[in-house]
Amino acid sequence: MTQDDSTRDHAGPLAETMPPLALDRQRVIHSAAFRRLQNKTQVFASDGDDHFRTRMTHTLEVADVARSLAAMLELDADLAEVVALAHDLGHPPFGHAGEKALAVCMAAKGGFEHNVQSLHVVEFLEHPYPEFRGLNLTHVVRECLAKHATQYDKPGRHPLQDGRRAPLEGQVVDLADRIAYGLHDLQDGLYARMVDPAVLDELQLWANAREEQGGRSDWHAHLRPTIDRMQRLLLNEAVDESRRRCGQFDVRTSGQARDAAEAMIALPARTDEMLRELETFLLDQLYRHQQVVRMDARGRRIVTELFDACAREPGLMPRRYAERVKEQGRHRVATDYIAGMTDRFCLQEHARLCG
Repeated sequence: MTQDDSTRDHAGPLAETMPPLALDRQRVIHSAAFRRLQNKTQVFASDGDDHFRTRMTHTLEVADVARSLAAMLELDADLAEVVALAHDLGHPPFGHAGEKALAVCMAAKGGFEHNVQSLHVVEFLEHPYPEFRGLNLTHVVRECLAKHATQYDKPGRHPLQDGRRAPLEGQVVDLADRIAYGLHDLQDGLYARMVDPAVLDELQLWANAREEQGGRSDWHAHLRPTIDRMQRLLLNEAVDESRRRCGQFDVRTSGQARDAAEAMIALPARTDEMLRELETFLLDQLYRHQQVVRMDARGRRIVTELFDACAREPGLMPRRYAERVKEQGRHRVATDYIAGMTDRFCLQEHARLCG
């Protein structure tokens, strides 16, 4: 990691005795925003079943995949892990339904995008140290957060969003996020009986992984091994394709990827198409399932009504938020307040303030 990548604005506690990324990791996982991820929706309501993924378990799985892929590519696995652990700190309650609701509420007032909110969390909203505001993470971690991009993540406006690509480790997290949510949403959808196991073999990625095991026995018995095989297949293919691209474009360091003509961390076309097939399948079978649609509609309504109440009367919010209204505006402060909520607390505040 270059000296520029490791810089931070203030030293802070322990900074002189810990490697920069180890300090970043510690600050992220000990933050209040990270703890709240355990009660935020991934796909299914966080209080619905103890076995479904929450935003925290999703985050941990992304970090695991990112660290594995970075190590396979001989990149900085510590950097990839920290970025993955922080990438959803700004996600509001009720999953993407909550994000869409806040985006509509803020459409004419600067917008809302959870990657930008994640940066706002680590740069301002979290302030456990009296020496400085925020978590004071290293420059390269914040750059990767600003440039995080997937099907559901579109980089928003931020000083670190300079139009260039993310370093290689940031691109690793982008792909790891996509792989993790595709595979774990498939598993959760099966457990929720919203995905029909009878049609799984129509998915090329699933069929390839099942063929290696042989037989067509009960899907429960082979679900976890098949998911593991799917992940290994995707990671191995990503390693081969990423090495090919780095060689083609003469990208020899992580930083050189910023100015490359295309993303360096990627799947080959045939494998990418298999992953897209899975994503389309999940969209049809799971994300558009009546039960999920109803949960999302409820979440959007609750977030919208609570936002309207807090923006209309800032005194309904805790004092530390209400005091920021003069400087930042009531709508932005209401957004910060709601985006930090867990599903459970959002329901409680909605019941208290909106009846």
